[in-house]
Amino acid sequence: MAISSFATQANALFLKNITFQKRNLKENIRLILFPVILCLVLMLFKILSAYLNGLNASDMPPIMGALFAGIGAVLTPDKLPVYLQIPLPEARAVRTEFIPYEDLPDESCKAKGSCPVTVLVTGQNESLGKSVGTNLFTSSAYLNFSPRRAVSLNSSAPINTNDLLLGNEEEQDDEGVENPPPMHEVIQARCEHKAKIPVLVQTGSVNSTIAVKCAQGLGLWRSSSLVVNDELFKGYVLENSKNEVNEILTAYDFLNTDEANFNVTIWYNSTYNEYSTILRTMNMASNAYLKFLNGTGIKMLLDFVEGMPQPRSNSAVANGMDGAVDIFLPLFFTWVILQLFPVMVTTLVYEKQQNLRIMMKMHGLGDGPYWMITYLYFLFLSFAYMFCLVLSGNLMGLPIFKFTELSIQVAFYFIFINLQISFGFLLATLFSQVKTASVIAHMYVFASGLIAYIVFQNLLQSPSFPRDWIVILEMFPVFSLYRGLYEFHDYSKRSSYVGYNIKMSWNDVNDGENGIREVFFIMIVEWFVILIVAYYLDQVISPGSGVRKHPLFFLKNLSKKPSPSYQQPTTQTEQSNIHAEIEKLDVSQEREKVRELMLRNDTTHSIICDNLKKVYPSKDGNPEKLAVRGLSLALARGECFGMLGPNGAGKTSFISMMIGLTTPTSGVALVTGLDIETEMDEIYYSMGVCPQHDLLWECLTAREHLLFYGRLKNLKDSALTEAVEESLKSVNLFHGGVADKQAGTYSGGMKRRLSVAISLIGDPKVVYMDEPSTGLDPASRNQLWSIVKRAKKDRAIILTTHSMEEAEALCDRLGIFANGSLQCIGNPKELKARYGGSYVFTMTTSVSLEDEVENLVRQLSSDANKIYHLSGTQKFEIPKKDVRIGDVFRAVENAKKRFTINAWGLTDTTLEDVFIKVAQAALASTSTM
Repeated sequence: MAISSFATQANALFLKNITFQKRNLKENIRLILFPVILCLVLMLFKILSAYLNGLNASDMPPIMGALFAGIGAVLTPDKLPVYLQIPLPEARAVRTEFIPYEDLPDESCKAKGSCPVTVLVTGQNESLGKSVGTNLFTSSAYLNFSPRRAVSLNSSAPINTNDLLLGNEEEQDDEGVENPPPMHEVIQARCEHKAKIPVLVQTGSVNSTIAVKCAQGLGLWRSSSLVVNDELFKGYVLENSKNEVNEILTAYDFLNTDEANFNVTIWYNSTYNEYSTILRTMNMASNAYLKFLNGTGIKMLLDFVEGMPQPRSNSAVANGMDGAVDIFLPLFFTWVILQLFPVMVTTLVYEKQQNLRIMMKMHGLGDGPYWMITYLYFLFLSFAYMFCLVLSGNLMGLPIFKFTELSIQVAFYFIFINLQISFGFLLATLFSQVKTASVIAHMYVFASGLIAYIVFQNLLQSPSFPRDWIVILEMFPVFSLYRGLYEFHDYSKRSSYVGYNIKMSWNDVNDGENGIREVFFIMIVEWFVILIVAYYLDQVISPGSGVRKHPLFFLKNLSKKPSPSYQQPTTQTEQSNIHAEIEKLDVSQEREKVRELMLRNDTTHSIICDNLKKVYPSKDGNPEKLAVRGLSLALARGECFGMLGPNGAGKTSFISMMIGLTTPTSGVALVTGLDIETEMDEIYYSMGVCPQHDLLWECLTAREHLLFYGRLKNLKDSALTEAVEESLKSVNLFHGGVADKQAGTYSGGMKRRLSVAISLIGDPKVVYMDEPSTGLDPASRNQLWSIVKRAKKDRAIILTTHSMEEAEALCDRLGIFANGSLQCIGNPKELKARYGGSYVFTMTTSVSLEDEVENLVRQLSSDANKIYHLSGTQKFEIPKKDVRIGDVFRAVENAKKRFTINAWGLTDTTLEDVFIKVAQAALASTSTM
């Protein structure tokens, strides 16, 4: 049979995968559209944020523009007044036992709510300090809080907020009002009215009405900054039992300030609004100093504060939503991209766990075509997945895609998906169970993403962390992905804030500052390195690809060993096998036959096994298990050899060695002249296997299975079609549309027939059938036997079965296995003649006549042996040398005259009897050892 080429094998697997994926089209579509759904979720967040912000539809990205607007639009920030943080009236500084300054007001003012707002002043020049301290507060000329002249909204022009020393109390409470308006206080040197009054104020060009009341300002001189520190500290850490506070508005140390120098240190309360408070306290000191130098005609204006340009946001909820989405975008898309990783790993491990890969390999599929087609499938799936992600991200205007050139995105994602596929192959070599692989793969996705966000991102942002270590960390694939997404996101934020639609270009990649260039380099190198390492481990340690190869298999001088040559047995075990007991003479003759064939390098026999052994090492405290004990066997072309034996006899271990699932511990086995240890890949092309358990794809039909395996055996065009139809007809799967139904709908017997058809398609030279008729009805079993009888004409077949009827019908020779060794070998008639030299006599009478029956048998033969006795039914073994069949008939006829015989029979020894006898003898010899 011609060996199929690389292209032929690749084409067979490709066509099979195309058919398989068509049957799973819905699952594939759902998987590919998964990133689109996630991007839609992000878009919904943006839509809700835009709605809360009340933006214009004309500013929206293409898809979202029809609904809401303004994502990314750069607008002028609001102009905000600059307020002080004023202590509550009950918390303002007063004279106490532990703060006994006489210039502080008496604590009785707290009951009246009239305590002033205190400012402390110190410095080297006392007169200057006191003068400047007096100038800190607003003059009462701006707002007259007299009860007779309260300013009203309708009687006054807007007052600029710069002319008022405004403040917000730390807490506000307006009992009886569900949503009280903001309350402000004007700190003035003198207050005559406590009522709240509405005032029209102007902040920049914006007019607004606010409710204000007057708070009297009190500037007090202190001798030094130490005294100021002490008083400020005692105002918060109190020694009395009332647990009250004595708060100071602010404090100034004018140091060496004079008419030529202005130098000041400021104490301020930053509990609620740090930036607004420090700006206003600085402005107070500056204006007070200007009044000291030039009077009231000159002042330093501080009308409002305005933030940096940014997307307009009028809603705290919207800000929170946008902020949360923005912070987690690199982590979010890292998880999205990694979602394919568990799919790839579990697919690869599933084919190993179900032995589908080794089944394909045993029918001629090489590792090269398998890796190439599987890799291309994952690449196509990943490309479609990433295409949907990038397309939806760009159409929806997500910044991480919007501000990066498309060519950079395509290059980055293409390189990473190849790296991810390679890493998936690598991880799959370490597992043989789908559940374990799935759990580890999902943990890898989730945990590595979190580590990248929590740890790696902080290291990126840390200027003290060495950049060389960043490069080393990026050798972990997830960190490379996260670094790229982080840089895309960072660039998009900067572009969004400056208000220009500037995209990251290749010049930005090559500048070396953002790390994208090194990420590209690392991923490309790892892509090929990991792929090579994965292939190496797959050949050396992975159980799913067949026999594990030598760690240096890639060196030709080590991967091939010279053709085996026969050597005379020297060990005690081998010598003892030669000098066997009389019942093992046939086994010794088979061993001698094998030696002769090995000496003359015979090529007429399809299978030659010389002293083949398999020892399983000790495990969990159990001793080592000798599964196959020096088996020697030779099978010629056109011969069907049946292996019989009890469970645990070593049949499965022998078959596993011959089909490449396990390696022999010692000995030599040749299949069509090729060594199973070093040339198994070549043996697969001429081998067919019907495993004990059906290894089928549930969603493929019988015809599609046979087309796939036929192509692997180099069948093409009309020859392939004819072979498939003949195979289907031979196993009765052709008519009634059964051939085009999915194998998952088949009964157990139909699956078994399909497995037999697969093992025979393509004219293999050697076929292994492990209990092929299991689960078949009598008609189907007889039909299967006819198929095997026709098939064995040009090939060698090794068949294991527990059916003695099947063994007699199909096998030219039989071998009975027990305790790992061949106990006897020969054709069925020879075995029955050799081990069955007796008749089985059965008679059924009443219980009271059992002794009469036994006396009858003893008269026929004194060496008769009772082997069964139950309720009047007895069985005896009578040696053939002691009796003739005619004598038995005459004895029974005479006995009928004396007592009643319900039933009787005389049978020759069956194959089942031989099997039981040999197995029991082997078990008995083992127990006496």
